[in-house]
Amino acid sequence: MTKRTPEQRLLLEQVKQIADGLARTFAPFCEVVVHDLLEPAHAILAIHNNLSGRTVGHPATELGLARILNPDFEQVIANYPNRFSDGRQVKSTSIGVKDSKGQYIAALCMNIDLTMFQGFQGMVNKFVSVQVDSPASENLDPSGAERIRDRIDHFAARLATTPRALKIEDRRALIKDLKSAGLLELRRATDTVAAHLGVSRASVYSYAK
Repeated sequence: MTKRTPEQRLLLEQVKQIADGLARTFAPFCEVVVHDLLEPAHAILAIHNNLSGRTVGHPATELGLARILNPDFEQVIANYPNRFSDGRQVKSTSIGVKDSKGQYIAALCMNIDLTMFQGFQGMVNKFVSVQVDSPASENLDPSGAERIRDRIDHFAARLATTPRALKIEDRRALIKDLKSAGLLELRRATDTVAAHLGVSRASVYSYAK
C-alpha cells in the first residue's frame, strides 16, 4: 500500500464524507464513487447507490489514470456521456482532488443512469398527450384564469424567477401590468392572482394600491 501523508489521508476521508452526503441526496438515481488515485490498481475506495456493478477495490478508470499521469489534466469534467458495462446510457461528472503539492490523490465521480429518466419521460409524455383531432372541444376555465396565470408566468420568467419568488416591488409591478392589460377586471381575478403567487387576497389588494 502506498504511504500517504497526513494531509492526503485527511483529504481522502473528507472526500468519502462528501460522497456519502451526495449519495444520500440523489439516491437512488446517482451512483457516487470515490477513487483513490494513489492506489490505481485498487482505486475504488467507496461506492454508493451502486448502479455499475463495481465493488470496492476495482481499478482506476481511464480518466483516473490520465489524472495520475498528468497533474495538469482538467480538474472538473461535468455531464459527459458515458455507459455502464451493460450498455445503459449514463451522464457522468468527475472531480479531481489534489493535495497541497498539486498531485491528484483522488477523484469524486457521479454517474446518473439516464435510462431511468428516459423511462419516466416516456410515461409523462404519454400521460400528458391529448387527441388533437378529437371532435370534442371544451373550456373549463371560462373566467380567464389561464390568461392571468400565463401573464404572471411570463412576467416572472423575464425576471429569471418564479411567480412565488417575486419580490414585493416586483409583485406591485406585476399587478400594475395585469391592470393595464385589463385582466384584473375578469371574474375572480384577485383569487387567481393570489393563488398563483401564493399570497392572500389582502396582499393582492395592497400591491394594487
